[in-house]
This record gives sequence, structure tokens and C-alpha cells, in this order.
Amino acid sequence: MDSHHPQRPFLEQKLHRTLAGQRGESRMMKKFNEFQQEEEFRILWDVNLKIDNWPVQIDGLLLTGRCAVIIDSKNINGQLHFDEKTDEFFRFSPAGEKKVMDDPRSQLNKHIRFLTQFFEQKKIILPVTGLIVFTAKDCEFISKPHRAAICKTYQMTDYLLKILQAFPLEAAAPGPAKIRKIILANQIPFRPPPFCASYFIDPKDLKPGVFCLNCKTLTMRREKRSWLCAACGNRDASAHLLAIREYMTFVEPKITNQKLRSFCGLESRAVATRLLAKVELTRVGESKAYSYHLQNP
Repeated sequence: MDSHHPQRPFLEQKLHRTLAGQRGESRMMKKFNEFQQEEEFRILWDVNLKIDNWPVQIDGLLLTGRCAVIIDSKNINGQLHFDEKTDEFFRFSPAGEKKVMDDPRSQLNKHIRFLTQFFEQKKIILPVTGLIVFTAKDCEFISKPHRAAICKTYQMTDYLLKILQAFPLEAAAPGPAKIRKIILANQIPFRPPPFCASYFIDPKDLKPGVFCLNCKTLTMRREKRSWLCAACGNRDASAHLLAIREYMTFVEPKITNQKLRSFCGLESRAVATRLLAKVELTRVGESKAYSYHLQNP
């Protein structure tokens, strides 16, 4: 994408928030190492489940013999306000700007409803509750709702232990290890919609080419069954794998021989066919009309 593209400032801001969120989740996971108790428990991170056409992505899930605790991570800085009269959530940024945002309790309640239904389908008798963890280092609670489990990262362990104390041991429930196996057996890959469709970007605005991991430029050229960087001389026999992933992430979850050649700057149809045959994709269609799709989970 050109440096002057009108969407670039928004996308750079989006990338900054995404990376900050990932750092916050990493701090939360590291903090969880302090959680210890005599009763058996299991923790799962980045849980992706689906009931019919209802998919959910859960940041963390603590499984115990008392209950299942959904852990939702929120990386929001500034002064945070929960208005119990209007059920609205808003924040004042460090610059003093007010922004009304989705109340994180709504997402947590949705996840609780989903997991409760999932447990019912799997004949698992176990209560489901949740905790919202704000991971930004510079957030400040100005007001918090009553009867809602909301905390900062450093408070997470205390809040989890307090939540567990409110539930008796469920004798009829399968153990945390068994429930974990059931959840892992039903995990689905998280596949977000193509980047261009999500952010209304014309795929033609993307710069074609094969990326060089050494000098960070789109200057790789196909030469003698490998890729050679015209800028730094780096060789990488599998450079096309990243290009294919980029195409399926940004443009569409399928690719054809012609589209691969156009995206990677290849001239030979035979070379493109060999490259696609070596990638774990599902081939659909006949002869020259083949398209290659991400494999079903």
C-alpha cells in the first residue's frame, strides 16, 4: 500500500492498538502464573468455539471443579467510567477526549451464555461465570459497577480466588482435565474476513511482489527453484509461502494460478502450479479452472 493511501493513518492506528492489546494479553498470561491452589484446575488461552453459525473467541478460560471462569482482556487506557443509570461505558483519554465505547460486560455476558449452552450440549454440569481484566498500564477506574467482576492485571489472581470461593465443588461435573479435552476437540481455527473487505480497501491498492525477510522489501525474484532478492542477494526457497498467506489474508481465502502469478510477479504457469501443489490447500475445479482454498478445519 502506498504511503499516501487515505486509509494508511487509520490502519497504522489499528495496528498500534492490536499490538498493544497483544502485549496486554501477554502480561495477563504471565500474571496468571501466580494463580495456584490445591484443587485441580486447567487454563486455556485463545479459545475459539462455534455452535451452528455462532462463533466466539474467548481470551482465557479457567476450568475448575467449582465453575468455569471466562477471562476477557481489555486494553483500554485513560479514565474509565461505568454509568449504571444508562448502562453506558466511556473513557476519557489522556488528552481529555471523551469516547463512548461498547460496555465490556455485554461481551462477557454473551460469552457466558455461549459457554453455558455449549456445556449443556456436551452434558457438562458446571456453572459459568466471568472476569474482565483491563490490561493497559495507564488506565484508571473512576466508577465501577456493583456486582461485576472487573479488575486490573495486578488484581487478577485475587479476583479469581474470590470468584471460586463463591461456588461449591460440583460433584457431578467432569474434572477440569476432561473438560479441557472436550474443548480442545471442538476448537475451530479463527479466520477473520479478508483484510481488504473489512477495511474497504481496493485490492488493486496493494503492492504486489514477494517479501524479502532480510531487507524488508518486495524485491524477491524467482531464480533456479528458489527466490533471490534483487536488493540484498538473500535467497529463500519458501518465500512464496508468505506471499500466498498474505494474499489469502488481505484479498480472499482462495487463489488461482493466474492470481498467484500476478501477485508474485511470476511469468511461468508451470512454476506457479508446482508452487501451489506444495502448499497444504484444497484444490477445487477442473484443469485450468483450478482454484486453491484454505483447508477446512
